Amino acid sequence: MNPYAKLILMISISLGSLITMSSSHWILAWTGLEINTLATIPLISKHHHPRAVEASTKYFLTQASASALMLFSSMINAWSTGQWDITHLTNPTASLLLTTAIAMKLGLAPFHFWFPEVLQGASLTTALLLSTVIKLPPLTILALTSPSLNPTLLTTMAIASTALGGWMGLNQTQIRKIMAFSSISHLGWMATIIVHNPKLTILAFYLYILMTTPVFLSLNMIKTMNLPTLLASWTKSPTINASLMLTLLSLAGLPPLSGFLPKWMILQELTTQEMTPLAIIISMLSLLGLFFYLRLAYHATITLPPNSSNYMKVWNMNKSTNPLTAILTSLSITILPISPMVISML
Repeated sequence: MNPYAKLILMISISLGSLITMSSSHWILAWTGLEINTLATIPLISKHHHPRAVEASTKYFLTQASASALMLFSSMINAWSTGQWDITHLTNPTASLLLTTAIAMKLGLAPFHFWFPEVLQGASLTTALLLSTVIKLPPLTILALTSPSLNPTLLTTMAIASTALGGWMGLNQTQIRKIMAFSSISHLGWMATIIVHNPKLTILAFYLYILMTTPVFLSLNMIKTMNLPTLLASWTKSPTINASLMLTLLSLAGLPPLSGFLPKWMILQELTTQEMTPLAIIISMLSLLGLFFYLRLAYHATITLPPNSSNYMKVWNMNKSTNPLTAILTSLSITILPISPMVISML
């Protein structure tokens, strides 16, 4: 892709995200989401093969349907209340349609069907963009309208996302699909608490971005797409593979790594809200995701593979290490000691 075209698309994505996150009018928020969608489609389809075209088509159809539902819900709310303000969502039908639209945009179950396929058809850098930056504007709208949303519907979708993200990721060998189901599972944790504490949801999403970014950057650096190649990639750069193992364990939420912080705070908040059964259920369901995180971490360790592999072992790194990867990896592992300060801020 032409660098200037890529620059324009990245500026458009940033502009669309800022418009949505800073607007209080439904039409402006919808406009920002549409700018994001139109700027993301060329990035998905920049590799000219059928899988990329299929992924971009699925992404466009899903996002267009979700945007239409969102616009329809805002029109129903404006019809009944006479206001276009995002925070004044009082109509029950509009609230239900908006929750459905945002769930489609985020990839929450049962509207998750498009997300693994789109990530599988995109490159690793585009998959990183789809898993992090693109999901921030819809999550911001969900946080702004959280007092008006249906808690039962969101809790049901959150439990389904956590269970489905862990269960469907068990038998995957493609790393991009594993990271897609990981994103669905993490979004389930965020949707669980968004009605009770939206700030905690945004914090959990920021920490998820911090942990996911070094994983995708490391995989892009060692050119690894599936588990067999990850098994033979330790010869390229043992340091990157070792840090990748720690980042994956942090993403799984194991203490004393940074990924334990959002899950710890969400479980604490659920217990404070007298929702202990829900906290127990999502804690048990997160063990499903822990299995494939441990499998990825095992494949990424700097040890000899236990079985023979048909992939050629490369004993040098042709690409220089990105300093940003090292910084983000360090942050995604060592943030837990500042948890008292984070809790006091919330």
